[in-house]
Amino acid sequence: MTHRPDAGHAPPSPPPGCPAHQGPPTPMYGPDFAADPHAVYARLRTLGPAAPVELAPGARATLVTDYRAALEVLRTPEIFGKDARRWRSLADGRVAPDNPVVPMMAYRPNCLFADGEAHRRLREAVTDSLARIDPNALRGYVERSADTLIDRFAGLGEADLLGAYAKVLPLLVFQQLFGCTPELGDRLVEGFSGIFDGVDAERADALITQSLVELIGLKHLTPGADMTSWLMAHHARLTDEEMIHQLVVLIGAGTEPQQNLIANALRLLLSDDRFAGDLAGGSMPVEDALDEVLWLDPPMANYGVHYPLHDVDFGGVPLPAGEPVVVSFAAANTDPALLSDERTGNRAHLAWSAGPHTCPAKDAARLIAAVAVEKLLDRLPDLELAVPADRLVWRPGPFHRALTALPVRFPPVHPARPAPPVHNLAASAGGPAPRPRPATVDPTAQPAAPNDHRHQPADTLGERRWTASSAPSRSTPPAATSTPRQPSSAPGERRRPWSSLAAWWRGQ
Repeated sequence: MTHRPDAGHAPPSPPPGCPAHQGPPTPMYGPDFAADPHAVYARLRTLGPAAPVELAPGARATLVTDYRAALEVLRTPEIFGKDARRWRSLADGRVAPDNPVVPMMAYRPNCLFADGEAHRRLREAVTDSLARIDPNALRGYVERSADTLIDRFAGLGEADLLGAYAKVLPLLVFQQLFGCTPELGDRLVEGFSGIFDGVDAERADALITQSLVELIGLKHLTPGADMTSWLMAHHARLTDEEMIHQLVVLIGAGTEPQQNLIANALRLLLSDDRFAGDLAGGSMPVEDALDEVLWLDPPMANYGVHYPLHDVDFGGVPLPAGEPVVVSFAAANTDPALLSDERTGNRAHLAWSAGPHTCPAKDAARLIAAVAVEKLLDRLPDLELAVPADRLVWRPGPFHRALTALPVRFPPVHPARPAPPVHNLAASAGGPAPRPRPATVDPTAQPAAPNDHRHQPADTLGERRWTASSAPSRSTPPAATSTPRQPSSAPGERRRPWSSLAAWWRGQ
């Protein structure tokens, strides 16, 4: 069968005799690719709408660099499937199971790797649970968490905004959203960082799996107002194995890409004269900067892995059935064939993917990034990069666009300590709910000892009565607004000491 991406769009014709005359696959790993991926995309475009690449040594794929061709892949599930069990070179041993890209690409029983009815069922559980998040409560939690983080370095006059801010803020948010203990949160971030970097990926995958097993076990005993508990209660009746893999895609998407979006937006605002002038004048064009980043340097630059259901002639490029086709969101967004390079306010980019697998959390992700950047620039308006922008170093890896550090300097500020965050992001509406405990943080209280359950986010405690097979209610209690009080009851067992993040949070 011959299939062309768009009859009205004429991508450059590849050399005759494809794929052999397209040359050897282009490496997408190592510091050279990380330093200037757009130069690589430009070379690949000369080979047609798609070209052979090597994601890691021994892991070959076809990278789609043409915008309309990318849309065709993303929007035609009858031709391009997501189920990675079709990955022939992994199944027949040409790609080793310990290849560093396998944890990001191998099949998991979650919505990212599902097609048809299976995808509908798993996706519905995710979208219904996401719909229960109150965006106003989310904004407030991000603002208070951001204030607490900024207070840690505001008096120093310098900081690495990646390590001290952009990386930690999503960690705090997803610990709240998913009801993680801080120790589990630390381990999950370590695991996901390893997978995205392709460093010791097998160990990272095992660390993630074990941590999620513990989280699910915790939520069976003590459900709360969090995504994990809502997914477990959904009428889709997810098994524990499905829960693990749904959480892999949700938490993975909520940490690494989120920190990259925040850091990349800050880099742009601090280095591009178009934005720097507005900042100096008191305006903060944060939304414009986010649009620019999502077009040019999306946090997930290359992903959207699909597998042709049969051999396809794709605009003159043969695509064998069962071999991975990776969509370059970054290359497609910068396709010279696009009619306009106007990006301000233009949301037609592919940073959130497209078609049936469009990111279901894009609104929440953008809100978190916008609030994070706005809060930082409001608190520290005289920020400037501590090194020239062209000396910033990008982390290697085929999938993400991620800095290694974002050093800045600024006049020291000594702020008053803000109140601790309120721990409830549940959307409020009419009707009863499983009875998670309300937020009970006392802003006047002394920090609890490491083993004191009172220092746990209240919503992770929940009630022991829980019917996992029941459908979720249409509401959960809103964020607490009354005078803080201690929980009326709490588990009596002592908890393990907090992780490094908790100690850091308390200033130890």
